[in-house]
Amino acid sequence: MDSKVLEMRNISKSFPGVKALDDVSFDLKAGEVHALVGENGAGKSTLMKVLAGIYSKDSGAILINGNEVKIESVRDAQRLGIVMIHQELNLMNHLTVAENIFIGREYKKKFPLFLDAGKQIKKTREIFSELNIDIDPTVKVGKLTVAKQQMVEIAKALSYDSKILIMDEPTASLTDSEIEDLFRIVRTLKEEGRSIIYISHRLEELKIISDRITVMRDGRYIDTVKTEEADIDDVIKMMVGREIFVKKQEPFKNEDAPVALKVENLSAGRMVKNVSFHVRKGEILGFAGLMGAGRTEVARAIFAAENYESGDIYINGRKVKIKTPNDAVKAGIAYLSEDRRRYGLALGMNVDENISMANMKKFSKLLFIDFKKSFTNSQMQREKLDIRTPSLKQRTKFLSGGNQQKVVLAKWLTRDSEIIIFDEPTRGIDVGAKNEIYKLLNNLAQQGKAIIVISSELPEIIRTCHRVLVMCEGRITGELIGDEIDQNTIMQYAIKRDINNGRLSS
Repeated sequence: MDSKVLEMRNISKSFPGVKALDDVSFDLKAGEVHALVGENGAGKSTLMKVLAGIYSKDSGAILINGNEVKIESVRDAQRLGIVMIHQELNLMNHLTVAENIFIGREYKKKFPLFLDAGKQIKKTREIFSELNIDIDPTVKVGKLTVAKQQMVEIAKALSYDSKILIMDEPTASLTDSEIEDLFRIVRTLKEEGRSIIYISHRLEELKIISDRITVMRDGRYIDTVKTEEADIDDVIKMMVGREIFVKKQEPFKNEDAPVALKVENLSAGRMVKNVSFHVRKGEILGFAGLMGAGRTEVARAIFAAENYESGDIYINGRKVKIKTPNDAVKAGIAYLSEDRRRYGLALGMNVDENISMANMKKFSKLLFIDFKKSFTNSQMQREKLDIRTPSLKQRTKFLSGGNQQKVVLAKWLTRDSEIIIFDEPTRGIDVGAKNEIYKLLNNLAQQGKAIIVISSELPEIIRTCHRVLVMCEGRITGELIGDEIDQNTIMQYAIKRDINNGRLSS
């Protein structure tokens, strides 16, 4: 297992305003499972997308079996035996298993117009037999469990005769027994001499399945260690880096403030499992955790943007039924989505229209809209939030990210929402605009609003939140207050899982 099948040397990649990869090197040996870890935004997926031909590198070299190669497309990577299995499975639910595996490469009979479905089914069964997988090739993919769909993706990758498989968070949506089935398949692939790059936030499971661990941070290579010699606490320290001084939020001083929102035993699909918490008026409550922890899903379930299966929600001590986002808005809840351009704004409409759109009843009399009244309100919100636009008639798509975020906030402040959920409040916003958003959060809290902040940036959580709940795999694993709120402690709870006799347990 000493020969290198892959070398990535000094890879750099930039996007507008962001250097995603900065001189990163990585290698992979034959028959090895090499884990790639790092915080959200560390550059792991970007590096692998360069290898898989999804992104083109700006500089650096890629070598396969010692020979430099050019990978400019996904097909280039596939021809070299490199396939990436994404966290979001890329399958078509209305097609059969065999049709999904050979889509775009269908077997055909002598007459080109006719597909050879029988040969596709036979080839699929051969791949499944090799992996000891029991799945009917003729069943529709949409009828399979997530774990079975994951296995179909692996079979699809092997159908390209892949020698290098990239697995991006393969166990994120699997149960413990399903994870063990996946690990069995990974070991089979290793025995066949195939090499696997394994991206995961679940550090404890890496001790079971990987041979080496490479750590990335802020788009840079940090170190590579042998798994058998690795200490998980040391890996976490490498992921987080040295403690960067961040001015912490002042402790919440009004412990007698009324509870604005209380959630009990909330469950929603695989991503939210028996979550309970509360937030008081004037308090800023943070939700931290790694990608896929379930933070956004909690917010969307409360706002009824996603259905929840069980649980109770209380607003100001009164139990409420929230079945639609409109119910949530009427109950005084505002949700600023992490994707404000898609879910928070009508980009083709102007600033005034965006601020007023959720408040038409407020500006209507009988069947008529009082445009003067709505414009006056928009002007007030513009001054209050310092929305920088040449005119309220300016189309929102032409504003900066920070000002777009302020327009979304102005819309909800016009509703006079008492509970405001900020999901990734400063994503895509420059440093100066971030500071303005932080000031706004504090101002809203001082006005008695109950604020929830979901953020992947630990310094942001530390700086803005009075109290922090950490999630891992759909559950709250820690609650931190005051001096307890620091990067290392948050990360410890963000990967909190149990291992018993080499068997994963939740």
